[in-house]
This record gives sequence, structure tokens and C-alpha cells, in this order.
Amino acid sequence: MMQQFLRIKQDYPDVLLFYRMGDFYELFFEDARHAARVLDLTLTQRGTSAGEPIPMAGVPVHAYESYLARLLKAGESVAICEQVGDVQAKGPMKREVVKVVTPGTVTDEALLEQRQAHRLVAVSRSRYRGRDRLGLAHLDLSSGRFAIMAPAGPDELATELARVDPRELLLPEGLSIEALTDGLFRADGFSRERPVWHFASETASEQLCAQFGTRDLAGFGIHADNRQALDAALGAAGALWQYVNDTQKTKLGHIDGLAVEQTSDALLLDVHTRRHLELFEDSQGRPDGALIGLLDRTATGMGARRLREWLARPLRDHERLAARHQAIGELRERDLPAVLFDALRQVNDIERITTRIVLGTARPRDLAALRDSLHQLPALTATLATCDQPLLATLNDALADLPEVRELLDAAIAEKPSVWLRDGGVIASGFDEELDRLRGLSERADTTLTAMEEDARRQSGIENLKLAYNRVHGYYFEVPRSQSARMPETFTRRQTLKSVERYTNDTLKTFEQEVLTARDKSLARERECFEALLVTLAGHQGELRRRADALADLDTLAVLADVAERHDWTAPRFRNALGVDIRQGRHPVVEANSEAVFVPNDAELAPDRRMLLITGPNMGGKSTYMRQTALIVLLAHAGAHVPAEDVEIGPIDRIFTRIGASDDLASGRSTFMVEMTETAEILHHATERSLVLIDEIGRGTSTFDGLALAWAVAEHLLQKNRAMTLFATHYFELTTLAEQFETLVNVHLEAITHNGELVFLHGVKDGPANQSYGIDVARLAGLPRPTIRRARGLLEKLEWQSHTGGEVPQMDLFAAEPVADPVETEPDPLLEAIDTLDPDKLSPRAALDLLYEWKARRQQDL
Repeated sequence: MMQQFLRIKQDYPDVLLFYRMGDFYELFFEDARHAARVLDLTLTQRGTSAGEPIPMAGVPVHAYESYLARLLKAGESVAICEQVGDVQAKGPMKREVVKVVTPGTVTDEALLEQRQAHRLVAVSRSRYRGRDRLGLAHLDLSSGRFAIMAPAGPDELATELARVDPRELLLPEGLSIEALTDGLFRADGFSRERPVWHFASETASEQLCAQFGTRDLAGFGIHADNRQALDAALGAAGALWQYVNDTQKTKLGHIDGLAVEQTSDALLLDVHTRRHLELFEDSQGRPDGALIGLLDRTATGMGARRLREWLARPLRDHERLAARHQAIGELRERDLPAVLFDALRQVNDIERITTRIVLGTARPRDLAALRDSLHQLPALTATLATCDQPLLATLNDALADLPEVRELLDAAIAEKPSVWLRDGGVIASGFDEELDRLRGLSERADTTLTAMEEDARRQSGIENLKLAYNRVHGYYFEVPRSQSARMPETFTRRQTLKSVERYTNDTLKTFEQEVLTARDKSLARERECFEALLVTLAGHQGELRRRADALADLDTLAVLADVAERHDWTAPRFRNALGVDIRQGRHPVVEANSEAVFVPNDAELAPDRRMLLITGPNMGGKSTYMRQTALIVLLAHAGAHVPAEDVEIGPIDRIFTRIGASDDLASGRSTFMVEMTETAEILHHATERSLVLIDEIGRGTSTFDGLALAWAVAEHLLQKNRAMTLFATHYFELTTLAEQFETLVNVHLEAITHNGELVFLHGVKDGPANQSYGIDVARLAGLPRPTIRRARGLLEKLEWQSHTGGEVPQMDLFAAEPVADPVETEPDPLLEAIDTLDPDKLSPRAALDLLYEWKARRQQDL
């Protein structure tokens, strides 16, 4: 058996081998050691190899999916090796690998995250006319969605990789994703190197044509005019296709098309922008505090994945977006989201169920879930029939009832089928005559057994005779040993125990043979019916997928309408002229999670108003104001309504952000280096149609260095990029740029001091701020009072020396008018003692002692 294991393992050296032995999947040698560490399994030994014990670990077959899910989450791949030989054959039972499960090729429901896509991605590079061409292909095997694209450069490749969020990444041998993206994207351990020849575009075209049954790929948007441009993308698709075939070892009939995506179709959001805007995770890595946590109240997994898709790839097609906005508007106007959700909550994941049907891996409850889902279509179409908007009418047509499939499932599948086909009880009574006959033999067994038991009692005269069954000996008559002499000669002794004798007779033997074979035959017949049903349903995959797609869109539109209605959002408008005009905009997440009243603000950007230079105190709301502007623009391009009174948006190609920064220890970059890298990416790629957010640039170096860099970056954005920019800074000197550039406008976040306390008003007003309030914010943060007093004294000294030509190299930073050379006094020890005192923790005696001590000290000073 170990020889067989080693022969199979040779073909799968880089994955864990789950080797079937009866009711367990066993792992041996280094596989066992590694799996034991990852899964916290007990490591045992069995037999020897080269004189050393063979390490061994195993997981039960009936519960292997939970262990497999943990391995996949850890980035491992697993080859499932099953027993496929004849149980009665001599020697080791034949085994073979039936599937390799990898993080990017999961299709089983138990291994998938319901509300997120699981994409396998391949990246390739080719050279044409002295230029490098990049290609990307991605496939969600659980849904059959397959697409390619040709990013224009490393930054676009990194941007698209961030969007598709690969679970597994395939690369040509010798290439790293860091090299292909200039370090803008890291694989974090989930990349796989594949042979270079797997990325040959000609081979890929042949393979894909064979899969789709076409002469060429022109029908999918790949033709002579763009063939060279898509060469690397086709190569990536070929490598991806080869990998899927190698791992799945079955026909992939659910993959019947290929989409060609264009980067120009969508608003580009790079890795940093997705993180800074907290679209899918907040700064703590939690989805609840991110935008998705506010929006995602979808009723189905299909809708949740579609919502993420719309947010991750906001469109630039104003016509399609307007259709979504209008559809959401009508759903709100007619108060339909709640009605739709009532039906959608009864809908299961038709998209993924259809894939499992085509692959032949669907389970009984998948079909029951599909049946129950199809029963909701009439209710959904009846609701949508009252709507006028074209998009809703299109969805209504796509959700038409499927009576043929629905009636087939009603007739074929039991109301509550077993989890596993091997347990029976899956096919409904009345669907198959032969199955009903075989089941009848088993179902009539109880009546027959009772009659046989009564007849045996009558023949023997033994009242406490009983008929019983166990898996070892089958059916038998059991009587006390003291009465065994009374048994008639027609009964044959079968087993003698301490206090009882067991018998059988010809009638019981014949019955036993019929019942047991009927049970096996009924299970076999039920399997035949189920497999035939899968084949029939697979023929309807196109119709099922169209309905799944429409359900995903409807669920997403309904949830966006519901959110918009609950939070009083409005439909945005698009225009041809450049610019963004937001009236009374709000940050959707901050507003929803804040108990205080959110202060809305306007944001206007136009060709004559390209940069808003934002000053004001920390905690005053600068970052919130900038982020809300970007989120409103993004939501509008996702097709959602937005948190504002009125919004009008011109053409936009990208959103860039440089907000906050942290060390990148993995690549050895400091906080300042990360900040500069992100800024460089903006300056290299932003256009006049880009929306740019820059917050507090230059803080990681000296005052002069930081100010000089911030000044130069602002000038570059105004002169070269001419992008629509929100630029927040504490360098007050930058406000003088408004005198040099007519397209720069100073604005500030309001704050006042009232009775010595700093009050943030959060309103955006024209003009620069007149104070920094940094020390006031520090006091709010809880710095000790002596430290605050010392800071105020130092600030006063620095500002005075700056104005009088002193030696301190400090620029004007919200400096007050100089009055006189301040004299710094030593802090009073008595006042310091009072500042640090907590009266609530003093006993009366301790308080009195302190007074005596302070009085004595005061007399000494005098």
C-alpha cells in the first residue's frame, strides 16, 4: 500500500495528498507532519520506511470538509485520492486522485464564502514590437465567470489585481508579481509558478475554441484588430485553463464564454485608494465599519457578490448608471424593497447550484434549494410587472417562470431530502415506478415481520419468542435457552448465547434475502434517478444562469433603494462638463454610526476651481470631508443613490487617495517612504479627469523638507496633472498659492474656543484657517497639564523668534502678531501638585496633612 502511496505522491509533490483508507483520509511522511501542525492533528506512526517509523495523520471522511476548509484558508492545496478498485480484488485496492482542491478552484458549498467571489487569476507578459504587454485572466469556477484584460502598465495591473482579489495567482516561472507591478501589489504567499509554455497564446486559443465549440474567438470580442494587444491576456487565460483542467479532472461544461474587459470602462481605484476609502474593510480590518458593512443587507449570496462587484468596479458609462439610478428611484417611490426581500429571502444561490449540477457534484439539498427558489419567481415578476423603468422591465423578463424545471423538481425531489444520496430518501415517491416497487418491499417489511413473529409463537407455543435483527447475523428468532426444546423441527439453530438461542427457517431466509437486496437495489436505483436528473437539469443551465444573474441585479438594486430610503440619499446626475458639484454632502458610514448630528458640506470642483486647499485643526473633519467627496463620486458610479441633497458629476477616469500611512515592514519601507511612493503614483498617472485626495503630505520629515515637498506636489497637480484635487495641510504657507494660481481655492474646517474649550463645528468655509489648535487637540487627548503649559510657552517663543529674525529655523505656522520677548517662567511646584491631585482618593486626614505640607513649603519660599 505504501508503494502505491509513493507512486501517486510522485505526481503531486507540491500538494497534500488525502489518501483514502476506509473511513479516513490519511496523510504520510512530511504531508502528515505539515498537516498535523496546521490542523492540530495527532501525529502517529505506522510501519517503517528505511528503518524509520512512517509519520501518519488522518481526518474522518464524513467530516473532511471542515479540515479541508482550514487548509485552503492557510493557502494549502489538497489532492483527494479515492478508492476506486474492486473491494474483492486481491492486493491493495486501486486508488487514484479524483480532484485537486486549491484556494482558487473551490466549488463545494461548504468550502466557499457565500457572499464573496473566489477567483483564480493568471498574469502573463509578452513582448511585441519592443514593448512589454501585460495580460490578466480571472475565473470564478463556482459561477463560471471567465474574463481577460490587457492592463496598460504595472499600475493598471496592480489596480485590477486589487479589484479581482485573487484567492490564487498563477505566474510564469521566474516572474514575480512584485516585479510585474513595480512593487504595487504583493501576492502574500498565494502565488503559483507554472511552466512558461502554459502561457502560449496560440495554444490558449485552440483550447478555448475547443471548450466553447467555436472556430475562433471573434464572437467573444477577440479578433484580428485586437489580437496582438490581447496576446498576453490570452496566454494568461491558457495557463489558467490548463491549471483548472489539471486540478478538476472533469469536463467543465459550465464555462461557456469569455468576456474581454476594458480598463477604460470603469473608474480605476488603486490598492491604496481601496484601503484609504475603507470600501470593504475599515482600518481595523473589519467589514462592519466599512462602506460594505453599511450597504450589504442583501437577501442572497448572489446579491452580496454583485454589490461587491459594483463597488469594486464602478462604471464610467453614464447611460447604464442612469438606468440603475432610475430603477432605484422607482423602487423607492413604490416602496417595493420590503416586498422584494420577502421573496428574495426564500431564494438560494442558483448561480453556484447550477455550477455543481453541471459538474455533477450537486447534493440532494442543492436540488431542493433550487426547487424552492424557482417557486419565488412568479411572486417577483408579479411585483416587477407594476414598474415602468426599462431596467426593471428587463429584469422582469429575465425572471420569467421555468415551469418545466420547477415541475420536474417538484415531482422528483422529496420535500426534505437526506443530506447524502447514500442515505436514500432523496427521490420523491411516485417519480419512478421501479424505485417505488423496491421501496415497497422494505416498507412492507415491518408488517411481514410482525406476522412471521406471531406465526412462530403459534407454532412453538413460546409466548416470549421474538424476531430481531443485527448487522452481523441478519434476522433471527430468539427464545430463552430453557424453552429451546419446544422449537419445531422446521426451525434451524443459528447461534447459542449464554441465556438465549437464536433460530431461523426457510421463510425468514427468503424474506431476508429479498429485503436486503431490495434495500441495496433501491439505493442504486435512486442514484440512477438522481444522476439522470442532473443531466436533464444541466441542459437548462443557460436559463438558470440568466435567472441567477437577474436575481443578483434585483437584490442589489433593492438593497441600494432600501439604504437610500432609510438614510435619505438622492439620485446623482451626470454632465459632460468636467467637475464635481456636491450640495450638502455627508459621509455615509460616519453619519450612520454617529450619535451626533452630522454636519453636511458642499464640495465644488470645476475647470476654474481645480484644487481645494483645506486647512483647519486635527479632529476638525478634514479627512472625513475628503473621503465623503470620494465616496459620493464612487457610489454614483456604482449606480447607487448618494448621501447629499444634490450631486452633479462630470467625466471621471480615476480616484486617487493619499490619506494616512504606516510602515511597510515586509518590504522595508518607512512611513514616509510609503507616503512618497503613493504620492509618486498619483503624480505619474493622474489626469484632468481624475479625482485626487491628498491629506497632510510631508509630515514624515523636517519642517522645511515637508513644506517644500508639499508645495512642489501642489504645484505639480495644478500645472501638470490639472486634476480635481482636495489637498489638506497644516502648512499654512501653502495658502499663499491662491495668489499664484487662480484655480486654487482656500477652504477651512470651522473650530472655535469657548470658555477655554475647543469646539469643532465641522463646517467647511471659504478662506484659510486662522489657527492650528494643535495644542488644544493635544489637551483633549489627555496630555498632562504641565506638558500643555510647556508647549504653549515654547510655541509662543518660537513664533516670536520667527517674526523677529531669531535663530530658530521655524516658518510662520499660524503665528500670532509678536508682542514682546516672552519670558519663560519656571512652573510652580504647588500648582503642579494641585494639577496631579485626585481629591476623590484622599482621606480627610491625608488632605489635612497635604495642607500642612504645602503651607510649610510656602513659608520656606517666602
